[in-house]
Amino acid sequence: MIAALALVLGMVIGFFITDPVLYIITQPIRVVAESRGEAGSVELMFSTVTSGFDLKLRMSFAIGLLISAPFWMWQIWAFIMPGLTRKEVQYTIGFLAAAIPLFFAGCWAGLLTMPHIVELMASFVPEGAAAFYDAAYYYDFVFKLLIVVGVAFVLPVFLVALNLAGVMSGRAILKGWRVAVLVAIVFGALATPAADVVSMLLLAGIMVLLFFAAAGVSLLFDRRRAKREAAILPPEALA
Repeated sequence: MIAALALVLGMVIGFFITDPVLYIITQPIRVVAESRGEAGSVELMFSTVTSGFDLKLRMSFAIGLLISAPFWMWQIWAFIMPGLTRKEVQYTIGFLAAAIPLFFAGCWAGLLTMPHIVELMASFVPEGAAAFYDAAYYYDFVFKLLIVVGVAFVLPVFLVALNLAGVMSGRAILKGWRVAVLVAIVFGALATPAADVVSMLLLAGIMVLLFFAAAGVSLLFDRRRAKREAAILPPEALA
């Protein structure tokens, strides 16, 4: 009930700030319109009578979910925390402390990449032709891009979590660096237009750096774990 109430209040606040948010994410459209120099050639289009209100509601929900995140995340945490051991609580706090900033960093990277994608795709519109972007489709494109890139930035934290759980060693994670580089390049190619090589390499490069950072942290944890085991076990058990 508390989480639902926080979400509703967040949606109310989000309803009143959708216009500034929409202005920010539609900046590439204005840049493209200025570069073409043709009045009315590039515009955001609302194709139905209620499409403006529908888009405002969808944006309000997304913004409300973000604003109310501290409240509903705390309610989830308060529900599961009594069933966790002390070490599990520490691991969970560490995971959230790393995952949340990385997710928002990924969203920020997606927001920086998005204008280049829109501008590049608009360059393929023939001269003299008009480009009308459906508002709902444009919002879906931006929203999905931010979510996908944000989740991609969190994946290295899952590798560290698997290492802490004893599922994968740091050496095993590092051994898969070729696969990780290939996956990062493929993801960068899918998340950005084929012709935008710079954005693809930038996104893939950040993901590869995060992978190696996760491998390094896992190796460090393995080393500390080995030292603890060596200190506990008798010498004959190590022989």
